[in-house]
Parts: sequence; C-alpha cells; structure tokens
Amino acid sequence: MHFKTISLQFDGPVARLAFANPPQNVITIAMMDELASAFAEIEGRKEISAMLISGQGKSFSAGVDVAAHTAETLREMLMKYHAVILAALGSKKVTVAEVRGNCLGGGAELAMVCDMVFTTIDARWGFPEITLGCFPPVACAALAACVGQKNAAELILSGATISGHRAAEIGLANASGSEEEVTAKVQDCLRSLARLSPASLATTKKALYTWNAAHTDKGLDRAEQIYLDELMKTEDAQEGIRAWIEKREPRWTGK
Repeated sequence: MHFKTISLQFDGPVARLAFANPPQNVITIAMMDELASAFAEIEGRKEISAMLISGQGKSFSAGVDVAAHTAETLREMLMKYHAVILAALGSKKVTVAEVRGNCLGGGAELAMVCDMVFTTIDARWGFPEITLGCFPPVACAALAACVGQKNAAELILSGATISGHRAAEIGLANASGSEEEVTAKVQDCLRSLARLSPASLATTKKALYTWNAAHTDKGLDRAEQIYLDELMKTEDAQEGIRAWIEKREPRWTGK
C-alpha cells in the first residue's frame, strides 16, 4: 500500500508503522484515513503479533491538526480520529509505542492507548488542548486508568507539558531512557513478542482489557458528545482555535 503521511513496513511478525508528516508529524484528516487503512491491513495479517508505532524524524507527533477544529471539519475530524483510537484499542496485535520528541494532544492519546510505551527521558508529553479552550476527549475518557485521577486531572486541566521521565513515573510509559536505551528496550520487547503465538497474544489481550474496554467505549462516546454539543458551542472554544490560527493570545469571555 502506498501512503503519503505514514510509512508501513512488515518485518517478520512485526508491523512497523510510523508517522511521516514532518517536521512535527501533525495528524491531519488525510493521515487519519491512512492510519485507518494501515490498521485494517495489519489486522488482516494473522502472522503479525506486534505493531510498533513511532514517528519519523525528531518527534512522535505534536497532535491533531488544529486547523481541522473548524466548524466545517470538526465532526469529521473527531469521528475519523476516534475511529483510529478505537482501532488501536481493539487491535488483536500487541501495540508498542516508541516516543521521542513531542508527544502532544492526539499524539499522546494514541501513544497512551498502546499496550506498551517506551519514551526518551527528554520527550515532551502533554495534553495542551485546554490552552485553546478545548479538551482531549480520549484522554478525558481513558487517561485516569493509566495515571490515576489526580494526575489525569492535573495534566488535562492545566495543559502542562511533562518529560518522558515523568511520563514513565506516573504510568504513561513502561520505561524511559536515553535514545540508545529506548531503541534497545523496544527491540528487546519486539523480540520477546516475536517468539510468542500471535493467536494466544490476541486472545490474551481481549481478556486483559475486558473491564477497561466497556468503560472506555462509553466514556469516549460521552466525551465526544459533550465536545460537540456543549464545548464547541461556547464562544471561548471558538476564540481559542481562532487565536491559534491567527497566532495571537486568546481573549476569553467566559461564554
């Protein structure tokens, strides 16, 4: 398959999927379509046991394209990106994220829902949507399950950026390290998974997430509904997006 914004390679039982939209691997609607196609291709291959998700260049992903948050494209963007998230959550393959550089917003949400995550110490993690007058629906639905309610509230409500080291400390990643250490940890992980049965891994994943799956699906539906029906009808949310596009400070009115 030919892609323009991502790359996909197969290496024995491992599928290697990488964002390829330099310089920050921003997730556009076009990329969402390609990600959906890539996930479908990977799922159709019974011999694949693991999927590595990474970003080409210096960053994992700086998140979903802010320009896609306009009234004309917002609903399409949310539906398509949440379809990608649900495909990752429902994948029968063990998903492994390798994070370097910026891992923000929608990029952090995709990394967050992977089964295992390895990050460089100096990677920048965060959910900055609140600074635009918005919120991250996937993180609102699922982040607390990873890092606990207090850490989730701090990250989402402040929009703060944390290091890869801190991300591993609170449970957003399995481990952090230098560039070389992360590469070694990822390869060790993939080698271990490659020795195991793809069928057994798939059924074990299904059992492992039985509890979380039901709650995440319902939570994401509810968060998405609030986003579309309440948040995006506020003047502040629209102002935050306009301000970002116009490269100025937002002027909040509380409406």
